[in-house]
Amino acid sequence: MKRYRFDWDERLQIHTPVLLCEWEQLSAQEQNNLLMQWEIIRGRIPDRIFDLERVIILKQQALYEEDCFEESCRLNSEISELASAINDLHIWYRTQQDVDAKLHQ
Repeated sequence: MKRYRFDWDERLQIHTPVLLCEWEQLSAQEQNNLLMQWEIIRGRIPDRIFDLERVIILKQQALYEEDCFEESCRLNSEISELASAINDLHIWYRTQQDVDAKLHQ
């Protein structure tokens, strides 16, 4: 039975790793397989961030031109949610670097 999996995160639009045991309990082969799968996913994160940034720019332009207060609030909320997703993607992107640093200590 696998002791890790990758779950789809709808908000971030990527698969994220889920450990079903402690990292140290995974065999070296399991750790290596997980890291190889994660590196493929991680490599797509900058493109995902870029896509979200483009959407934010469009929404900011719409917000700048919006006269309706309710619509402005809606756009502002959407921009905030997209910015939060970008922040989370940056955290996930740095996760591999943290693991690599621990492995090479």
